[in-house]
Amino acid sequence: MKTILQYAFIAFLMSTIGTTHAQLMKAKDLFSKADSLRGTLTPLRTCYDMQYYHLDVKVDIDNRFIAGNNRFQFQAVEDFDKLQFDLFENLSVDKVTYHGLPVNFSRSYNAVFVEFPQTIKKGVIDSFVVYYSGTPIAATRAPWDGGFDWKKDKNGKPWIATACQGLGASVWWPNKDHQSDEVDSMLISVAVPNGVINVSNGRLIKTEKMDPHYTKYHWKVTNPINNYNVALNIGDYVHTHENYQGEKGPLTVDYYVLRENQDRINHLKKNAKETLDAFEHWFGPYPFYEDGYKLVETAHLGMEHQSAVAYGNKYQNGYLGRDGSGTGWGLKWDFIVVHESGHEWFGNNITSNDLADMWIHESFTNYSEALFIDYHYGKEASQAYVHGNRQGILNDKPIQGPYGVNKEGSGDMYVKGGVLHNMLRTIIDDDKKWRSILRGLNEKFYHKTVDYSDIVQYVNIQSGFDLSSVFEQYVQRKSIPILEIKRQKDGQIACRWIAETNNFQMPIHLGKTGEQKTRYLVTSTFQTLPIRVDEISDVAVDTFNYYIGTLVQ
Repeated sequence: MKTILQYAFIAFLMSTIGTTHAQLMKAKDLFSKADSLRGTLTPLRTCYDMQYYHLDVKVDIDNRFIAGNNRFQFQAVEDFDKLQFDLFENLSVDKVTYHGLPVNFSRSYNAVFVEFPQTIKKGVIDSFVVYYSGTPIAATRAPWDGGFDWKKDKNGKPWIATACQGLGASVWWPNKDHQSDEVDSMLISVAVPNGVINVSNGRLIKTEKMDPHYTKYHWKVTNPINNYNVALNIGDYVHTHENYQGEKGPLTVDYYVLRENQDRINHLKKNAKETLDAFEHWFGPYPFYEDGYKLVETAHLGMEHQSAVAYGNKYQNGYLGRDGSGTGWGLKWDFIVVHESGHEWFGNNITSNDLADMWIHESFTNYSEALFIDYHYGKEASQAYVHGNRQGILNDKPIQGPYGVNKEGSGDMYVKGGVLHNMLRTIIDDDKKWRSILRGLNEKFYHKTVDYSDIVQYVNIQSGFDLSSVFEQYVQRKSIPILEIKRQKDGQIACRWIAETNNFQMPIHLGKTGEQKTRYLVTSTFQTLPIRVDEISDVAVDTFNYYIGTLVQ
């Protein structure tokens, strides 16, 4: 029988049905104009499609000052004579030129509005140049807060990196700062004092002596790249190169480590190879063969900077030597190499259109850790790792954020998201199909940006299951569904789901204790299952792989 507390709990759940979605719809009211300018796709942003940047910047380390320019090459999506780009207001826009001549511009918070002397016609490929300078925001706890991370190595040499996910790339360089418009290619030219080098995304194509004191490094990015991935890494680096024989042939693999750590390079080599082996198996070929794969040592813990993964885990296994799952499986590999490299597929290859859908990046990449374990240590170890990670879930709010205001959802997008994908695998119950779905996602959305609906529709079609309400409950709601089970007079059991999502349905594996569990589709109304038990305690539910609550009467 249900207790009074159980009835109260069910009443609370039922009262919340539908309210979370309404809260998401009204969330814009809670954000500032600056948030909307950064997060909303207005006509001043959708009127042009970015094709190429040439970012050319000089870093004055002693004064923590930067100065340079960025060339925007775009194609007009429609006729316009005004557009918006983005640069944090603490940095100066010194001038904007169009065809070599200065043009008028105005600023509002971190948005800059450029006025052109004539209408730019739809379909035209054109460009303008932004000259800027200033003291960029210094990150106090990179990569969780964005900006420049100004540090020194043990030898007193400058050791500097940028990290700006979430906060936005416009914290240090001018760009169209919205994830929906990835630039097709890019040249990154960075001048730094002699004695240190700069490492950025893509391939080093030229080194240029500027004067007796500065050298400029030119890095070419051939593949599409999202703005927050563009990075500077300045330090006294030692470079090591090797080739990885991957699915698409030889992949260049480069390591840039501090001179003081060059004898520790084998740790990175081992973890990089094991990571590429596992992820090419599960996700398909590394998405950026043309730009190569790099690990670059940083003072901050790590970031998924495309083709130049930031590494700061101090050459140890686990997450700074710890295993969040408590199972021990997380101590057999370097967390930062695996996790941040996983983002090359989910986050960099497949990029969410809006920060609200950052769960796509983080949920799949959290789950990639389990798939790394699966590839090297087996499925049971993988599932144990996922189950152990549950202890970090808060269920404080949905893992999807509100659209149009540059806001992500709950931090649960990591481990709760990983649990969701393990559940989907369990529901589908066909590992060959599951692998084809993961590889198919990376093929279907190769170098593309996506929304929530793109992912849900693809998984539904390829799996043969309607998992829409499962995604809605675990991504757009904060609570987990409750499986209510009761024994009927004839001994058969009946089940239903109690959930925030209207008409929630999800397959679940259950059966009699000691016998093999069977998958049944359970809905929000009671239905009798072909399972007969003497006592309700004889019912066994796969709560190890399904992240649910149970209510038994």
